[in-house]
Amino acid sequence: MDSNAADAKEITSYDDPDAPWNREYSAEEMAGWNDGVVREFRENNGRVGGDYAGATLLLLTTTGAKSGKQHVVPLGALYRDDVLYVSSFIEDRYPAWVHNAKADPRVTIELGGEKFAATAEVLTGAEYDEFAAWALAENSLLAEYQAKVDKPLPLVVLTRITG
Repeated sequence: MDSNAADAKEITSYDDPDAPWNREYSAEEMAGWNDGVVREFRENNGRVGGDYAGATLLLLTTTGAKSGKQHVVPLGALYRDDVLYVSSFIEDRYPAWVHNAKADPRVTIELGGEKFAATAEVLTGAEYDEFAAWALAENSLLAEYQAKVDKPLPLVVLTRITG
């Protein structure tokens, strides 16, 4: 794994051809994509290699809004000071985890070797506008992508449940 981290190229532009989202993958590769990342994350206390070597990932477990089943998705852990938040590049619709978090904000977070209960707040309105202005100014990849799409990127604040 350490050799992967050493070989990892920092992605500084959304349009970077080496970015994982700009490469073509077969249907078979995509079908098990998250499963492999989740397995590697759990086996290595939150560290993964390959396309995400060196990145700080978290695993977000939501409850399916329709199915009621647990769904785990790896996401980049983003911070505004000590506030943990996540976002996602979107295509024509928001990812299922955003809809699930709206329907049931009780989530589980795995970050590093730690697992904890949290609430997910999908930001809207003036709160979204303020946070988005900051996030887009601070995160050039999100800003580049937002400039390419009409729909606002999802911003979800994750708050640890204590006690």
